[in-house]
Parts: sequence; structure tokens; C-alpha cells
Amino acid sequence: VQLQASGGGLVQPGSSLRLSCAASGDNLDDYAIGWFRQAPGKEREGVSCIGISDSTHYADSVKGRFTISRDNAKNTVYLQMNSLKPGGTAVYYCAADLFCSLSPDFGSWGQGTLVTVSS
Repeated sequence: VQLQASGGGLVQPGSSLRLSCAASGDNLDDYAIGWFRQAPGKEREGVSCIGISDSTHYADSVKGRFTISRDNAKNTVYLQMNSLKPGGTAVYYCAADLFCSLSPDFGSWGQGTLVTVSS
């Protein structure tokens, strides 16, 4: 499966942004999809994951602010990000595998999209 993340941009602290992860080459509902981010000078970290059964998982740092969802008809997974903080500045990636995890050990990765949170 090939993945393409999009929707990044420059936003002010407290704003919202929705990222999209579009798939091609296979059906996205056959995979768990994870969102990860990598800030400058830091290691890649897990943000959220949605399982094949639509179970959802979130990093403690984003719980209550981010929501992951999937639209199988559009073969797309979304990450709704609310109340963005400057610490959320990073390149965001989506990835696919058989099982959900916040560990960046996923098999298939898409190109990232840059989110900059700054006033």
C-alpha cells in the first residue's frame, strides 16, 4: 500500500488542523494506520493509531485534543488536531501495518507533511 499524507501548514497556537492520509494500491481498511511525528532534532514518536477494528489509541500528549478516524469509501484516514501547541511543530507521517502501535515500527510509510505551530 502506498500512503500520502497531506494537510499540513502554518497555524497559530490554539488552532485546529486536519491531516489526511490517502492510500493507493490497496484497501486501507485492511490495515492499522498510525500517525507519527518528528520534530527537529528529535526522534520520531507515535501520535495516534486506528486499528482494523477501528479501535483508537493516542499518545498522552495529544489525548483529548486529537482524533483519528477513517473513511473507507475514500480510502483515507484523518487526524483532526485541535488546540495545537508550539510543541506540535513537526513533520507528520502516516504509516500502515497489520497491528496498531505507537511505536514507529510500521512497515509502510508515506511522505510526511509539515505542521508548524507558531504565533
